[in-house]
Amino acid sequence: MTIKVGDTVPSATLMKMTDAGPAPVQTDALFAGRTVALFSVPGAFTPTCSAKHLPGYVDNADALAAKGVDEIVCISVNDAFVMGAWGAAANVGEKVTLLADGNGDFVEALGLAMDGSRFGMGKRGQRFSMLVRDGKVAELNVEDPGAFKVSSAEYLMQQLS
Repeated sequence: MTIKVGDTVPSATLMKMTDAGPAPVQTDALFAGRTVALFSVPGAFTPTCSAKHLPGYVDNADALAAKGVDEIVCISVNDAFVMGAWGAAANVGEKVTLLADGNGDFVEALGLAMDGSRFGMGKRGQRFSMLVRDGKVAELNVEDPGAFKVSSAEYLMQQLS
């Protein structure tokens, strides 16, 4: 079943690349008592993800913070090494936290996994965005396959107005 507005975000362990190597991030701690803009991309370094999705959140990080967002988090079914390299290549700095859902367990628990096998990608996360307030989904925007409209930073910012 797909998560919906009002639901609690499931508990999971994601991985973040640090200077000391991959480090676990617990979703319960990540979302507790905070407002987080979370977005998912099908894959790091993929065309729409690299040209539009991630840059939109980087470019709008200050505006999102001004509207009460404590942290912007990007997840993908990639490993922490890939996510770290993608963040470095895209110069995200501290504006967006890139987290790896290496086995796709988190997107599976959200009900937002997809099968990218016909593109040689295997199990991935759908393209979506959500606003999470104190562990509960306040807004959820899931893209139609191949689309990039409702998961953008600009769209999420409109929902914060």
